[in-house]
Amino acid sequence: MTLFTPATGASARQFALGQDLRVTILTSAAETEGRHDVTDSVMAAGAATPLHMHTRYEERLWVVSGSLTVWAGPDTVTLRSGDFFTIPRDVPHTIKSGPDGARALNITTPAGFAEIIARAGTPLHLVTPETGLDAELFMAVTAELGDVVLGPPGTTPADLNRPGR
Repeated sequence: MTLFTPATGASARQFALGQDLRVTILTSAAETEGRHDVTDSVMAAGAATPLHMHTRYEERLWVVSGSLTVWAGPDTVTLRSGDFFTIPRDVPHTIKSGPDGARALNITTPAGFAEIIARAGTPLHLVTPETGLDAELFMAVTAELGDVVLGPPGTTPADLNRPGR
């Protein structure tokens, strides 16, 4: 299935996941024969992802501006402009933007993240101040594509080892 062609233009590649994440798909699986995809993501100040892991692809982050704190397995790192970090496949992780938000390039190998965004995100031109994340659609698409949500935003990998989990 081809999600994008050069004729679709930039606006067809811009999405929002709720109010805290804006993503532009720079390169899709269709353009790389599935080898990788690249997205340009902007997170609002203090925004966080759910605790999750990818079973089909690695995730690489290169911070353009602002900062991101990444909890990946036993590691916690704070990335600033110019920093790069790789999250291997099957590693529980979560990401939180700093006080000024963050902009980062996200590269997944093989391709995967851009398809989640294209299928579960809201096209940017349709976003209003009331637009929220369609959690049911997001969960269905992520599960289909091999992502596993392990906990809500604010949960870290260390929480998985706590009694009662």
